[in-house]
Amino acid sequence: MAKSSGYQIARQALIAGMVAMAATPVLADDLREALVMAYNTNPTLQGARAQQRAVDEGVPIARSAGLPSVSGTATYSEFVEGSTDNPLAPQRNLDATVNLGMPIYAGGGIRNSIQAAKTRVAAGQADLRAVETGVFSQVVASYMDVILAEAVVKLNRANVQRLNVNLQATRDRFEIGDLTRTDVAQSESRLALAQGQTRSAEANLIAARERYIQVVGKAPQNLATPPALLGLPANADDAVAIALDSNPDLIAARQRSKAAGYDTAAANARRLPQVGVFASSGYNDFLGSNQIPGAVQSTTDTTVGVRATVPLYQGGLPSAQKRQAQAREGATLEQEIGVERAVIASVRAAFAQWQAAQSLTLSSQTAVAAAELSLEGVRAENTVGNRTILDILNAENELLNAQVQLVTAKRNAYVAGFNLLAAMGKAEARDLGLDGGTLYDPDVNYRRARGSIFDWNDNPDPKPVSTRTVDTRAQDGSVTGD
Repeated sequence: MAKSSGYQIARQALIAGMVAMAATPVLADDLREALVMAYNTNPTLQGARAQQRAVDEGVPIARSAGLPSVSGTATYSEFVEGSTDNPLAPQRNLDATVNLGMPIYAGGGIRNSIQAAKTRVAAGQADLRAVETGVFSQVVASYMDVILAEAVVKLNRANVQRLNVNLQATRDRFEIGDLTRTDVAQSESRLALAQGQTRSAEANLIAARERYIQVVGKAPQNLATPPALLGLPANADDAVAIALDSNPDLIAARQRSKAAGYDTAAANARRLPQVGVFASSGYNDFLGSNQIPGAVQSTTDTTVGVRATVPLYQGGLPSAQKRQAQAREGATLEQEIGVERAVIASVRAAFAQWQAAQSLTLSSQTAVAAAELSLEGVRAENTVGNRTILDILNAENELLNAQVQLVTAKRNAYVAGFNLLAAMGKAEARDLGLDGGTLYDPDVNYRRARGSIFDWNDNPDPKPVSTRTVDTRAQDGSVTGD
C-alpha cells in the first residue's frame, strides 16, 4: 500500500467511524464527547498550546536583530560649582540625543537565526500534535477502564448472588442429610472470597472513574459502547510506512535537525564582517543660562554614516562556537535516527499487541461459551449424584474467570488498536472526526506573532483555560441497576 493511499484510507475510515461533533455537551456519555471535552479543557493539552505560543515568539525575537533600532537619551544638568569663577558661565544644560542603527550585512547570522526559529516552530507544532495524541490515548484508556471496571463489578456481584443461592441450597440439603458439613463450609468459603473480590472490583472501579475525571474533566455517566476503530492497517509494514510520514515525534525530530543546521550557519557568521548604517541627532540647550556675550544658547547636530566591523582575532571564540553548534547538530541527527527507531519499534509492537488482543478476545469468547455449558452440565450431573458441590463451585469460578478475561480482552483490544493509530500519527482531532466545531490552530498565533514589530504589542494576562475538578463528588462503586 502506498503511503499517500494509506493516509487517505486511515483518515476517511476514522472520520466515518467517529463522526463530527456538534457542540460540547454537559456530560460525557460517549467516547466522542469525552474526546471533545478533553480537547477543550485538558490542562496538559492547554499547557502544551501555551508552550507552543512561547516557541512562536522565537521568530520575531530572531527577526528583531535585523530591524532598525531607535533610542533616545535626555540629560538635564545643573552646574552647582565650576572650575572657574566666571560669572558668565552657563548654570544649567539640557542635552537630548536620538540614535538610529540598522544592520545591512551580518554574515548571514540573522537570516539563519530566523530560519532556525521558524523550523523550531514547525518542530513545536509537531510536539503539540504528539501531546494531543497522548491525551487522546489517555482518554480512550480511561474510558475503556471505566467500562471494564463496571463490567467486572457486575460479574462479581452476579457471582455473589449465585453463590448465595448455592449456599442456601447447600444448607437446605445439609439439613435433610443429603450433604455434609464440608459441603456447607466450601460454599461459605467461596462466598466470602467472592464478596472480597467484589469489594476489590468496586475499589478498582472508583480508581478508574477518578482517573477518567482527571483526564476528561467530568465524572463518567452511562458510558456507551465505543464505535469501532476503522482504518487500522492490514499488516505491520503498512503501519510503519504511514508512521514514517505522519508520526509527530519523528516529524519534530527531523525539524530539530534542520534547525540545528541553521544554528551552525549562524555561528559561522560571528567571524565574518558586519556592516550597518547609523544616524544620530543631538540637541543641546543652556536654557538661557549662558551669559557670555554673543554665545548661542542652543545647538543641534546630526550625524549619519556607515560602520563596518571586521573581526581580526577573538581568542578562538568563533571557532569554538561553531564547533559547539556542529556537535549539537550531530547530536540532533543521531536523535532523529533514535526517534525513528523508537517509532518503528513502537508501531510494530502496537500492531502485535493489537493482533494478540484480538485473538485473545476470540478465544475468551469460546472459553465463556464452554464455561457456561460446563456449569450447566455439572449442575445437571450433581442432581444425579455424579458431581459434588465443589465441582459446581469450581465450574462457577471458571465461568467468572472466563467472563472477566473476555471483558478485559475487549478493553485491551480497543486500547491497543487506538495506540496503534496513535503510533502511526493518525489519532488527532481531525483524524477522529472532531472537526465539526472550531479546532485549535497553532498557525493562527504564529501568523500573528511573526509579524509583530511593535514594542508594546502585548497579550492579555494569561488565565487558565482548563477546567478544575475540585467540585466533582468522590466516586463510588455503584453501577447501573444498583
